[in-house]
Amino acid sequence: GIVLIVSIVSLGFRAGSIVALSIPLVLAIVFIAMQIFGIDLQRISLGALIIALGLLVDDAMITIESMITRLERGKSKEEAASFAYESTAYPRLAGTLVTIAGFVPVGFAKSMAGEYTFSIFAVVGIALIASWFVAALFSPLLGVWILKAPKGVHHEAGNGPILRAFRAVLAAVMAWRWATIAVTLLVLGVAVYGMRFVPQQFFPPSDRPELLVDLKLPQNASIEASRDMSAEIDAILADDADVHHWSTYVGRGTVRFYLPLDLQLPNDFFAQSVVVTKGLAERDRVKAKLEAALAEQFPNVIGRVYPLELGPPVGWPLQYRVSGPSEDRVREIAYRVAAAMNADGRVEKINYDWMEPVRTIKIHVDQDQARLLGLSSLQVSQAINAIVSGGTVTQVRDDIYLVNVVIRAKAEERMSLSSVRTLQLPLMGGKSVPLSQVAQVDYGLESPLMWRRDRSPTLTIAADAAPGTMPASIMEALSGPIHEIATSLPYGYRIDPGGAVEESAKSQASVMAVVPVMLLLM
Repeated sequence: GIVLIVSIVSLGFRAGSIVALSIPLVLAIVFIAMQIFGIDLQRISLGALIIALGLLVDDAMITIESMITRLERGKSKEEAASFAYESTAYPRLAGTLVTIAGFVPVGFAKSMAGEYTFSIFAVVGIALIASWFVAALFSPLLGVWILKAPKGVHHEAGNGPILRAFRAVLAAVMAWRWATIAVTLLVLGVAVYGMRFVPQQFFPPSDRPELLVDLKLPQNASIEASRDMSAEIDAILADDADVHHWSTYVGRGTVRFYLPLDLQLPNDFFAQSVVVTKGLAERDRVKAKLEAALAEQFPNVIGRVYPLELGPPVGWPLQYRVSGPSEDRVREIAYRVAAAMNADGRVEKINYDWMEPVRTIKIHVDQDQARLLGLSSLQVSQAINAIVSGGTVTQVRDDIYLVNVVIRAKAEERMSLSSVRTLQLPLMGGKSVPLSQVAQVDYGLESPLMWRRDRSPTLTIAADAAPGTMPASIMEALSGPIHEIATSLPYGYRIDPGGAVEESAKSQASVMAVVPVMLLLM
């Protein structure tokens, strides 16, 4: 609407009406082409239409202004229309193709981001080609029907001060063409170099009203503990008037209701809620309320409240991966990286994807003693599993479902070393011996979960960026301290950046890989 109004105000009613009629025709052609090629009207294609709208207006304006110029010089409307086509069609076609070529890197980037952004190239290309055809054929025809020859004597437009200055500049750059090209390339180089100082984020957060609430308990927590913690969050949400509804998933993440969702693996110590608020302002209030509750009431929980993402899912925006052959040394390096991150006041909620060891019961079987008693390792393990893990003894029917009935010892007996040591192992002949006679039972420590990358233990330090800050800016500021740590590491250990910066770098690298093709096409 704004473009159409400005066209009529600036060009006059008749000339502006031709532009105003051309734009809907171009958009109609674009919609039909999108339907044929299966391009949906979504966030990216809508953005491409907005980009194209600023470009396709020029085609019709150039054609109409060329006709008006010829009419002012006394030519007939048919001659003016022919001149508008013959003098502008091929230059406009060249400009159209060059502009389309400029979007080739975005459209053909071989990355997850390229899948999202292909419709920018497709929609802009379709719109510009359609605009060229409409301006070449439809706009001159409308001009013949609508435009009128001006009354009075024609005055040369070049006598105005603005056009005189423009002609002087144009003559100068044409006379000094090589200097003009050199200056243009220099300015382009300065612009490319200056881009490194601009905060970058390849995809912003979504503006949908949903919030995701991640709750990660200590990794040895049971699913019952996760359920109880989720119930407390549910109680907070139930009293909030800004919440429309919510769903909670215990022991796993939410189902994939949204394409760029950061899917979570099922784990007993994890729970996730999807909170649908009543609007964007309400979403911000609920987010602040939940973050305050997590910080004050749940200190032992790694909680994160965040909106949905656009583009390839990233998760925690600030990430560093520490890899190496020794688990203990990886932990030590990860502590140093976390300390460097904590020194920056813009880093919040530092956490690890695995770190804390948990207490376990270690049973070391004396194989010689077991063989003397006629016990095999299988018999010992079956007896221990029957007490600790339990076994299915029967099933009961619940409507159409069969539910296993598991028998095992009570919790205080399973976790007590004295109870485990006195566990009776059956022998041949109906006799039994305590477990302590054939095995040593003690407490031990081990990691309940360990991530490996390229088969090496890899520990990821993750964090959030403070509101109003860009992850790329924080990672840039941390590059110095992290580089100092990396240079002091022994052979086989390394620190790699992850998160939003890594995904952005992948996306930009895939775009830059197609730039030579773009330049060749231009």
